[in-house]
Amino acid sequence: MRLADATWTDADAADVDVAFLPVGSTEQHGPHAPLGTDAFTAETVAERAADAYRGTAVVAPTVSIGISEEHRQFTGTLWVAPDTFRAYVRDVVASLAHHGWTDVVLVNGHGGNVPALGEAAATISRHDDAYAVPFTWFEAVGDHSSDMGHAGPLETAFLRHADPDLVREDRVADARESGSERWGEWVSSVNLAHDSAEFSENGVVGDPGEDTAERGAELLSLATESLCDLADAVVAREHDPVPHR
Repeated sequence: MRLADATWTDADAADVDVAFLPVGSTEQHGPHAPLGTDAFTAETVAERAADAYRGTAVVAPTVSIGISEEHRQFTGTLWVAPDTFRAYVRDVVASLAHHGWTDVVLVNGHGGNVPALGEAAATISRHDDAYAVPFTWFEAVGDHSSDMGHAGPLETAFLRHADPDLVREDRVADARESGSERWGEWVSSVNLAHDSAEFSENGVVGDPGEDTAERGAELLSLATESLCDLADAVVAREHDPVPHR
C-alpha cells in the first residue's frame, strides 16, 4: 500500500505487517541523470518490494533531502545537517508507530545517508516504541555492489530499466569523459577529499555508459528480493528490550 495514495480509512483498514520508509537525496548525478536519482531508486525498490511481499507492507512518502553537502558545488544539490536528518527520520518513524506500524525498514538510496541512518535506527530501536533497521539497496545486489560509484554504471542501469526517459543519453559521453574512476583521493586508507568536486569534474564516478537496462532489471530484482527477505526477518524478530546483564 502506497500511503500517499490511500485514504485514511484505507490505511486504517489495512492489516500492515511492515512499513517501508524510502530515504534518498536531492543531489547532482552528473550531466545525464536527475537530481532525484537517489530518492527515485529508493522509492522504486520499496514499492516493488511492497508489491512482492507476501504480507502487507505500507510505503511511506519518501524523505527526499538527505546528507549531501559533499555535492554542494553542483547547482541544485540540497542537504540538511546530520542531526536534522536523524531527528526527522526518527519523528517519521514515531508517527508510523503511533498507528501500530512498529516494524520499519529505512529503504535508502544514498551513500551519504548510511552512517546517520544506522545511528537513527539504533536510537529508535533502543528508546522508542518501534523497531527500525536501515537497508541500502545497492549494498544488497550481490557482486554488483563492487561497481557502485556515483551516477555510474549501477545507478544509470537502474534508471535505464525503471524509467529510461530520466537518462539524458546524449550526455553520457561527456559524463564518462569528465568523471572519475573512483571515489575520493586515498592515502594510507584515508580519503583526503571531503567533496566530490575535488576529484570529479562533473560529479560522476564510474562509467555510466557501460551498462544496460537488462542489468538494471537484475539490480531491481535482487534488491527487491533482499528487501523482502529482510522484511520477513524484521517482522519475525523478537525485539523487546534486552534486560540488563
